[in-house]
Amino acid sequence: MAVKTEDKAVGHGESLIAAGTVVAGDILFSGGLRVDGEVRGNIRGEDGTLVVGETGRVEGEIRVARLIVSGTVAGSVAARDLVRLQAKARVECDLTYALAEIHPGAVVQGRLARRPAGESAACSPVLAAATA
Repeated sequence: MAVKTEDKAVGHGESLIAAGTVVAGDILFSGGLRVDGEVRGNIRGEDGTLVVGETGRVEGEIRVARLIVSGTVAGSVAARDLVRLQAKARVECDLTYALAEIHPGAVVQGRLARRPAGESAACSPVLAAATA
């Protein structure tokens, strides 16, 4: 079973930070990671998919291939392939992405910077300014 982005299913090779759990520190993952709890630190999954559920909150830098948000993200985001902001998403950061899908109701406070698919996130002027 694979991770389903619309519900809480988590399949083989996928990790879950459950509601009520707080992780303080950086996370490096491969495959998939779903956050229904809280992460205070940086998350990296260069070839992975990060899902922030409705009860999830991430405070830090996110660098992933794909990001799907229904909860809250504060910090900076570099998504190599896709950013999908669901209707209940609350994003307080600068977003660098190749493709963005923003549903009605999602709130973004920050700058959006599109870059060609496959281009290194380090080349992004928004991310470079945010980390300088």
